[in-house]
Amino acid sequence: MIPFFDLKKQYESIKAEIDGATRRVYASGWFILGPETEAFEQEFADYIGVKYGVGVNSGTDALHLAIRALGIGKGDEVITVPNTAVATVAAIEMAGATPVLCDVRADSMNMDADSFAAAITSKTRAVIPVHLFGQAAELDAIIGIARQYRLAVIEDCAQAHGATYQEQRVGSFGDIACFSFYPTKNLGAYGDGGAVVTNDARLAERVKLLRQYGWRARYESEISGVNTRLDELQAALLRVKLKYLPAWTQARRERASLYTELLPNKRVHPPSEMTYGAHVYHLYVVQCDESAGASRDYLALFLKEREIGTAIHYPTPIHSQPAYQARAPIGSLPVAEKLAREILSLPLYPELALADIRAVAAALREFES
Repeated sequence: MIPFFDLKKQYESIKAEIDGATRRVYASGWFILGPETEAFEQEFADYIGVKYGVGVNSGTDALHLAIRALGIGKGDEVITVPNTAVATVAAIEMAGATPVLCDVRADSMNMDADSFAAAITSKTRAVIPVHLFGQAAELDAIIGIARQYRLAVIEDCAQAHGATYQEQRVGSFGDIACFSFYPTKNLGAYGDGGAVVTNDARLAERVKLLRQYGWRARYESEISGVNTRLDELQAALLRVKLKYLPAWTQARRERASLYTELLPNKRVHPPSEMTYGAHVYHLYVVQCDESAGASRDYLALFLKEREIGTAIHYPTPIHSQPAYQARAPIGSLPVAEKLAREILSLPLYPELALADIRAVAAALREFES
């Protein structure tokens, strides 16, 4: 069997360091917002290329706090895309703001700048471009429009640790950016975790207040905050993994390149890597051309019968889900809707054997024959 993902192999490759970091935290007796978290926040900020990092409990909370730190709330609109994880929209609503959805590009599968511009109203306060699957959105165009309308830019980098746009890492372009360290991410914790990064000292300080009840001094709430802290154990483990992230990224890119070389690309098409930046392939997402008779659901079943794991990211656009149907009429975001019917994620992680990639590609050639 070729599993879609295998976290055990990664642990086995760095077991001694992970176990050592765990023992170090246990021996310290300090488990919340201590030296491990402070060290990781700075190390991760340095990696991204920004001044400040703030560890929080999840990527969703990172987005929520980023929105609130910008002073966005009830009566304000925030534009994002419908083919993201529901967390992006949930975070907007958690802050009291209203999510507005725009369409995406067929090539990058990321936010379409023209659709974003068309969605702006007098109530719009911010835009959240999502760097989906590990590839940067077209940031020059999106940020240019945002600046024209004086909108904040919040980068959703949950799937794009280390991805670049014009040789600069994502997360360093907007006013503020958000990362998830969910276990399956390119940089994953052994539980939930997230971070907010920025070059703005005022925003960083605001996020720090918001993540712990609005406290600057213990038990004194300057503002109304929440409890969303990155714990010391996860921070210590992430510090170990961060050292390996460049090598893991290279391994992902090499495996993605092999897939792209081997896939038949007749009715099942490999992802497009945009020329403006380096894709980090959090997911390797192929597109089944329904107009050419390629059924995504049949392909998933075909591969399952051959013991090859797959997944769909994501099967239902946000505006087609019961909780969010009021956000946009079905049929109004045609590219995102078409992608949701056609995309399929193949196995891809740094430890995946090259022989397994050749086996998956062979199965796809059989499917297309």
